[in-house]
Amino acid sequence: MSMHVVKFYPVGNGDCSQIVLANKKRLLFDYCHRQNAEDDNDARIDLKSTLTNELAAAGRNNFDVVGLTHLDDDHIAKSTDFFYLQHANKYQDDDRTHISELWVPAAAILESGLTGEAAVWRSEARYRLKQGVGIRVFSKPDKLKDWLESEGLTLDSRRHLISDAGQIVPGFTIQQDGLELFVHSPFAKHADGGTILRNESALIFHATFDVAGRSTRFLMVGDSSWEILEEIVDITLAHGRDERLAWDLYNVPHHCSYLALGPEKGSTRTEPVPNVKWLVDQCQMGGISVSSSNPIPNEDTDDPPHKQAAETYRKAIRDNAGHKFIATMEHPSIAKPKVLEIEIGSRGAKLKKLGAIGVAAVTGSRPPRAG
Repeated sequence: MSMHVVKFYPVGNGDCSQIVLANKKRLLFDYCHRQNAEDDNDARIDLKSTLTNELAAAGRNNFDVVGLTHLDDDHIAKSTDFFYLQHANKYQDDDRTHISELWVPAAAILESGLTGEAAVWRSEARYRLKQGVGIRVFSKPDKLKDWLESEGLTLDSRRHLISDAGQIVPGFTIQQDGLELFVHSPFAKHADGGTILRNESALIFHATFDVAGRSTRFLMVGDSSWEILEEIVDITLAHGRDERLAWDLYNVPHHCSYLALGPEKGSTRTEPVPNVKWLVDQCQMGGISVSSSNPIPNEDTDDPPHKQAAETYRKAIRDNAGHKFIATMEHPSIAKPKVLEIEIGSRGAKLKKLGAIGVAAVTGSRPPRAG
């Protein structure tokens, strides 16, 4: 029986995940290759080599989709060393990995004052949108219309390349791909304010996989805050789309930060605001929640992951038999984390076993700061 696979890469406090469909299409979301990750003494994965080897084994040098949820460093670190970019010759070496379609929030095109890799990706997204090919932009704020007009283009001429919250992403269907992607965020207003806030403007999807008539749902959240999730729940329920919030696989927001649950960290457990509690409780039997983060500490820390937030997700485990909570840098052990693979087949989402590898105890030491 063919199946889909979702992979999470242990890059520390950062994000990189990949959907590999049964029909061999590949969708990569974010890319975070940390300094010194090539060092054998650094537990974080050598992401560049890992992805290069995976693609070579598949006989290809491209991803069908690369989605950048937003332009923070922990989502794009060293990505401009890895990908073939169309807007400038300096990013077009023969050994670079190609992107068939780039997905970005409108904020990635509109944000001003950028430097470093964020500025490079803004240039790439702008180039592709002006060319009218190889890109999908999420949300169409008034500022995007104004920017297009400043480039001698119209919103209507690029409307086919833009998707809004509440829509299905074109290009993938249950019938042809066994995958449907529903857009939860960003909203146009997230990029129309005086200052663009990246986390609020980030991509959030609800993926539905199908294998032999069995639906498995993946809620792809990224670095969202509790305020954004609260609003998404309100809007989704108001439209009678409860099923778009059910999940079998959940990307725990913002490296297990308490701010994805509620405004107060709490002493032993973060109390989520009502809408977010409802969202976490939409876990289906046997669900898996994954924190793209350093190991969960035993002591209180300023930076995520926060032990109080982890306890909230773990409570969902206790309340829902068979639910697993996994931090990427703890799988299968803290000493030697490996790529976390979730197989999605006719029996739902199942953690791919790596064999009998002991898991080291989590120390109380403070993890490195994000970024």
